[in-house]
Amino acid sequence: MELWYTENHTDEVKFSIKVEEHLYSNQSKFQKIDVFKSNEFGTFFTLDGLMMVTEKDEFIYHDMIVHTALATNPNIKKVLVIGAGDGGTIRELTRYKTIEKIDLVEIDEEVVTVCQKFLPQTSEKLEDERVSMYFEDGLKFVRMTEKKYDLIIVDSTDPFGPGEGLFTAEFYGNCYKALSGEGILINQHESPYYDEFANNMKRAHKRIKEIFPICSVYQAHIPTYPSGHWLFGFASKKHDPIKDLKKEEWNKLGLKTKYYNTDLHVGCFALPNYVKEMLNNV
Repeated sequence: MELWYTENHTDEVKFSIKVEEHLYSNQSKFQKIDVFKSNEFGTFFTLDGLMMVTEKDEFIYHDMIVHTALATNPNIKKVLVIGAGDGGTIRELTRYKTIEKIDLVEIDEEVVTVCQKFLPQTSEKLEDERVSMYFEDGLKFVRMTEKKYDLIIVDSTDPFGPGEGLFTAEFYGNCYKALSGEGILINQHESPYYDEFANNMKRAHKRIKEIFPICSVYQAHIPTYPSGHWLFGFASKKHDPIKDLKKEEWNKLGLKTKYYNTDLHVGCFALPNYVKEMLNNV
């Protein structure tokens, strides 16, 4: 008998992966956590039945959520990461020797524990000495912080359940206050393709645009995410992601990446017309 993982992208669209083994399943205090093994995508884990990370394509997401900001401002010293319990974002951040402190705020400690057991590929740097982990609500954590971080990365789930508060105007306003004068905010920005995701994207963009003087959106192709077309938000008090790109400085670091490069950095901000229209009309 064949076992398939199937995710509903809409009421009329489903995405399936053939599963070799169901490695783990448990209902934590916050959400349903499952880990599967497949031939095509390797080990992957889901939250409440929705795809979070696969071994095969995680590098795309984690490259794009980290390196775009660091190539714009290579002088980032203190970073706050909200969500990201799988550790992939932390792994990429720890490659920068210039970063002095990384605070990880993950509401569900079991996500970290499970990923450390089943996904060492992403979680291998969670024990880095510069990383401090806080298992609490990111919305409450950032509310108590002011002008502390050079970069905030919101590596959240979709805007429901534990991730719902991370898409509110209050949260983005608190992120603004928590950032230094040169601060950058990066967030996963949903997909523009299916209506429900597009509505979430437009709502998030509207709220961020009302708060930050510099607000842009960029894109990547992530095969296991709904439609494969995924967006990220770039917002800053000072730095423009194109005008302030430190191309030569970043390339001198010699970081070997599988997806990101500084040519792609410029190109990923060139959006299709239908996406530009959505963003302009919010």
